[in-house]
Amino acid sequence: MRHGRSEDRADGRIGVRLPRRRGARGRRADGFELRELFDRVTDTDAVMWGPSIVGYGLHHYRYASGREGDWPVVGFSPRKASISLYGLQTPGAEELIDRLGKVKIGAGCLWIGRLDTVDRHVLEDLVDRAWVRTRGDDVS
Repeated sequence: MRHGRSEDRADGRIGVRLPRRRGARGRRADGFELRELFDRVTDTDAVMWGPSIVGYGLHHYRYASGREGDWPVVGFSPRKASISLYGLQTPGAEELIDRLGKVKIGAGCLWIGRLDTVDRHVLEDLVDRAWVRTRGDDVS
């Protein structure tokens, strides 16, 4: 079974929507800042993966069990409780994650409360590292 992105194409581009929840003004502003950072680092268009994940690139995975699917190379989701950052936990990124700031580490993502609790330069380095390594452009 393949899992993938939901595509909402009106003019050939994906419309990226950030949450409009009451009390989420700061999270919404963080979402726009994250989108700018991810856009700049990846030099590609964002794609909505379902209702809340803003993703960049396409990574096809296949497990030994036979399960396979598609997932963004990197992405984020400015959810109500915290911001989820996807694809940044590449091999060797532990030192950067340690320097990132206030972060919770999950199995497949990093969670931050607000963008002002992390070092944006380190975040940019993490996004760049993950983007390059996952796409196979890096030999180091």
